[in-house]
Amino acid sequence: MSDIITLKDNRDFRRLYHRGRSFASPLLVTYALKNRSGDVRIGITTGKKVGKAVMRNRSRRIIREAYRTLSAEIKGGYDLVFVARTKTPFVKSYDVLKAMRKQLKDAGVLT
Repeated sequence: MSDIITLKDNRDFRRLYHRGRSFASPLLVTYALKNRSGDVRIGITTGKKVGKAVMRNRSRRIIREAYRTLSAEIKGGYDLVFVARTKTPFVKSYDVLKAMRKQLKDAGVLT
């Protein structure tokens, strides 16, 4: 299994928020934008509305696991940002996986 390439710079997140297409559900918001490299880079954000540190970390773990399950089906050359919503820490990763699959399919990122 290959390592996940993550977005770390604020400018990369801002670029996706402004130029990328967004897809929302009650559990997750996904931003997708083509990049020039052939790699898939992801970023995960959880705001203070999600809860305290334990809830935010749980949200990130759930999103990361759902992404790991789908990573083999994702086309190369995209930047993705996943934003946790307030319901995210209270559901199982399978529920987030279903929402993520639908959003990535709508974005045209899945093969």
